[in-house]
Amino acid sequence: MTLLTFRFAPSPNGELHLGHAYSALLNQKLANRAGGRLLLRIEDIDTTRCTPQFETGVLADLKWLGLDWEEPVRRQSEHFGEYRTVLDRLIREEFVYPAFMSRGEIRAFITDSEKRDWPRDPDGVPLYPPADKALPTRERKRRIAEGVPFAWRLDVDAALARAGGDLSWTEYTDETLSATRLVAARPQDWGDVVVARREIPTSYHLAVVIDDALQGVSHVVRGQDLFSATGVQRLLQELLGLRQPAYFHHRLILGPDGRKLSKSLGDTGLAALRGAGMSAADVRRLVGF
Repeated sequence: MTLLTFRFAPSPNGELHLGHAYSALLNQKLANRAGGRLLLRIEDIDTTRCTPQFETGVLADLKWLGLDWEEPVRRQSEHFGEYRTVLDRLIREEFVYPAFMSRGEIRAFITDSEKRDWPRDPDGVPLYPPADKALPTRERKRRIAEGVPFAWRLDVDAALARAGGDLSWTEYTDETLSATRLVAARPQDWGDVVVARREIPTSYHLAVVIDDALQGVSHVVRGQDLFSATGVQRLLQELLGLRQPAYFHHRLILGPDGRKLSKSLGDTGLAALRGAGMSAADVRRLVGF
């Protein structure tokens, strides 16, 4: 019998907050209830913002909360070679293309008077313009050889044509994981997303589907803020022939002002709560455990 496998996958680019505590504890609760496995993955492909100091803090916070996980911990920064192999396949099969437009150039493009209604993704970011996808191969190679900055973007139309049929995923309806529904995947809502950078051979979307497959993750339990992004990941799974896990996108822990907690906005971290005298049991009760 195959054990159910859950994972908690923080990025060490700041201190963990109450939202992370809820997600980590929920994954542990579900894994224990199922007699399954809990894995810890450190998602540190952003080598500029992610630091060993933050990782040390993440591990300390999780241990303080009482979390226990299987070793070894998978660190994405140690597996760039694996991601590069998959990226090379996508390049070879022409499902990705080099995209050269800077953010400023994208803004300039969509502020044109005829493009005021330019479509945006679920996060409100303008979809990438189509010009680079139409560039001749010679021009692409010339720009790359000259060192023009670029990112590898997924040709969503080509990928959908290969995937064929309607894409969907299995979503649990609540944290008891007792009932499911099928959710239609709409990767086209995100346009041609970035799957790798010139200097880093992956992106969040690409790394997460590779990692989940390699680690045998059967259940992805994560925040509601990643619900729509699952459509892109389902497309990549289909394109690469990877097994798809089941998903549950849990409620978010909100701040007093009603917004989502964020490391980047300096929300109170677990370390600060601990320093203020709060116990791990206090934190667990605070988030509903």
